[in-house]
Amino acid sequence: MTIATATTDLMLEATGISKTYGAVVALKSASLAVRPGEVHALMGANGAGKSTLVKILTGAVHPDAGRIVVRGRERTVHSPAEARRGGLVSVYQDPSLIPDLDIRANLRLTETPLEPFRHWLAEFGLADLDLSSRARRLPLASLRIIDLARALAIEPDVLMLDEMTAALPANLTERVLEIVGNMRGGDRSVVFISHRMSEIGSVCDRATVLREGETVGVVDVTAGSEERIVDLMLGQIVDQAIPQAKREERRTTNGERPRLAVQGLGLDAKLYDVSFDVHPGEVLGVVALEGQGQDELFEILAGSRRPSGGQIFVDGTGVSFHHPADAIRVGVVYVGADRAQALLMQRSVRENIAVPFTAHLGRWGLIDLTRERRIVDEAVRRLQIDARAGNEVRRLSGGNQQKVTIARWVAGGVRTMLCFDPTRGIDIRTKQQIYVLLRELAEAGAAVLLYTSELKEVQLVCDRAIVIFGGRVVAEVDRADADEATLLRAAYHLQSGAALPEQLAASAAEMATGGPTTGTTEERVVSA
Repeated sequence: MTIATATTDLMLEATGISKTYGAVVALKSASLAVRPGEVHALMGANGAGKSTLVKILTGAVHPDAGRIVVRGRERTVHSPAEARRGGLVSVYQDPSLIPDLDIRANLRLTETPLEPFRHWLAEFGLADLDLSSRARRLPLASLRIIDLARALAIEPDVLMLDEMTAALPANLTERVLEIVGNMRGGDRSVVFISHRMSEIGSVCDRATVLREGETVGVVDVTAGSEERIVDLMLGQIVDQAIPQAKREERRTTNGERPRLAVQGLGLDAKLYDVSFDVHPGEVLGVVALEGQGQDELFEILAGSRRPSGGQIFVDGTGVSFHHPADAIRVGVVYVGADRAQALLMQRSVRENIAVPFTAHLGRWGLIDLTRERRIVDEAVRRLQIDARAGNEVRRLSGGNQQKVTIARWVAGGVRTMLCFDPTRGIDIRTKQQIYVLLRELAEAGAAVLLYTSELKEVQLVCDRAIVIFGGRVVAEVDRADADEATLLRAAYHLQSGAALPEQLAASAAEMATGGPTTGTTEERVVSA
């Protein structure tokens, strides 16, 4: 770690932080200034760069440019271990424990003192935790608390909590907020990331807002400041750089049987009584902030996870998926954000697109290579994949890799497509091509369920959208009303601006556990 002396009254100051991943700009000139004894919120819509900034500050990611000062001394951090020794510790969104090691071994890796760690475990009601247990055998909530107790035991100058409460039940959430609140006014500081406005209002002093990788404002957290924060997150709503996809208004579905219907779907501590339907010729958007249950919903519908309750209907017939192959067999296919998991990276474009043809073989026999080549070539042409079909997929750009995952199902004929953030991390031109393709699929009779972390995509592509908050569907918005401001307020569970359904208040109180709690949302939303 390189250290230089600087003059500052701040506990932490980061200026001019930038980071790019190829053509994707994660951060561009972001800044953050945290005072001693302050709980400072870091706010922004999905993809604004919050997690990237935290990872840079704690050495998990190296910035392209920027300056970091801690307690008046400039630091260049090359690893999380260096960051810990320099007083910067983070609890990330996902547990950072090694699954196949026991808890005691994980503590040794981070040089965590045992007695302070046990003290903090006891503070969270986990005094009896067996430290010889392997991390993979513990529930997610326990892993999050272990991560937090480990961080607190190190006594960092700046503790960074990235969506710390997202996977916790109500009692542990309240305890975390109490402990964070007690740190205010002390000799240490906290950087607090949360999509729950009530949490920001209850523990934070100020909020820094990021938008598209830049710091766009710092707001004092006071009563009524949530509107100012939302305005900063939205910025210029109309994005002229992304033209609207050509589309037709969805035809009426009166009396028409849904292609995909979900009734009362549940998953312990993740989803509660989720119901909706998608008709042939329709693109239904799913809007949710990070960790609200959308990942689990798509995993269930794709057949990779079993629900704890509810029913799924495909073309009016009840189905039960035990494996992704079960979903594919009835025409429900999945396109995810992570191309590497879906593709055979060492194989050619042609072979990747042709996978469904070989999967449908019921017995030994010859593959009709002429037919296969014709259909693959048509899919490559239709999606404008910028590579020869014989090239290895790993040599393609991220955008072209994503088009290959979609082409695989287009070539075989798609009836119901689940798209989970399919345009994440790809260039604007390729995004536009995918928008047009999804509309063309719908107009040809397919049903598309689209989760997107970019709110502008909803009006570009979707006929209507549902909003998920705390594992529940809390709003449904027609395309005409699905502007970014309305969707963001619904996703953040704010009732100002456009009117939202009355059930939002109840679902906010239940978001942590799925059961009712005392008090109302309004009593806790002080600011953000």
